[in-house]
Amino acid sequence: MKRIVKRIMLLLIIVIIGFVAHTLISTGFFRTVENKFEGSVVKKIPIPGAEDIMSSATDGFALISATDRQIYPPVKEEEGALYFMDLNDTDFNVSNLTTSFTKSFAPHGISMIKKDSSYTVMAINHTPEGHSIEVFNLNDQTLIHQKTLTHASLISPNDLVLLDENRFYVTNDHGYTKGIGKVLEEYLGLSVSNVLYYDGQNYKEVANGIAYANGINYDASRNLIYIASPRGFLVKVYSRNEDGSLEFIEDIPCGTGVDNIDIDKEGNLWIGAHPNLLRFAAYAKGKEDTSPSEILKITYRGKNDYSVEKVFTDDGSTMSGSTVAVPFDDFILTGNVMDDNFLILKPTK
Repeated sequence: MKRIVKRIMLLLIIVIIGFVAHTLISTGFFRTVENKFEGSVVKKIPIPGAEDIMSSATDGFALISATDRQIYPPVKEEEGALYFMDLNDTDFNVSNLTTSFTKSFAPHGISMIKKDSSYTVMAINHTPEGHSIEVFNLNDQTLIHQKTLTHASLISPNDLVLLDENRFYVTNDHGYTKGIGKVLEEYLGLSVSNVLYYDGQNYKEVANGIAYANGINYDASRNLIYIASPRGFLVKVYSRNEDGSLEFIEDIPCGTGVDNIDIDKEGNLWIGAHPNLLRFAAYAKGKEDTSPSEILKITYRGKNDYSVEKVFTDDGSTMSGSTVAVPFDDFILTGNVMDDNFLILKPTK
């Protein structure tokens, strides 16, 4: 009997060691993060929690989704905003577009698309009462709320990308939202999150088996959908079918916790990322003062033909918890989940 107990105890010890080792290795815990950026910080703007950014090269402006998070995910009502930045003005001043929006507002992922002279803007919203997608119309610098979208399948929405003013894809970053399932999902990196397609009337699942489905974007010129899997250190590539369904093409290994995805006019992907996910988790819970940041540029030429470039890497002293990078002319706009340093970077040519 004692021998059986010893064997069981030994097996449990091996399982625990394996669990810890897998978690540490798969989250970048042992990675050394060194400061590296060939360029300069042009401006630091005190916008706390500027988690996502969308830009219009045509009209020369950016929208910034920001919330003053004390911890993430939020556990109480927050007062966030969508900000407007005129990119043709090198002072990079910002103005709050949602001062008249009276509902509880903690914006997360955002997307926008132009039709005629105005833009449809959608923002993921997290409140103590639940999750929603807030729909706005942007005309010049006037943002008017149109409606609120809710659905039972939006269990943990993170980011979305518009195809037109009615249709979009949205990521759920968790398959489990509480209890032991959520703990195992986060620490074991279980691939149980998904992507939904909304056709203007109905939601349907179009991709699953993803470890923390996060940022999402659509390259209309190549009909490709890109999905960030930070827990897998991957960008997942899909082709889009006419009915909205997705066909998996391949994974792009990135070696870092990829977050939001922006696509420049040449089709390159620009991504804010977290090199050490355990450090980021502690930072997001207020247990660490800083968390490393990284910006990637991915040139995707087709299946099995891509390159991944580290444009900016920081140990957290300049900016913590980077989530998004958007190039515009000679600059890179980059935000984060909680830090109050929204950075304008200028790479050396």
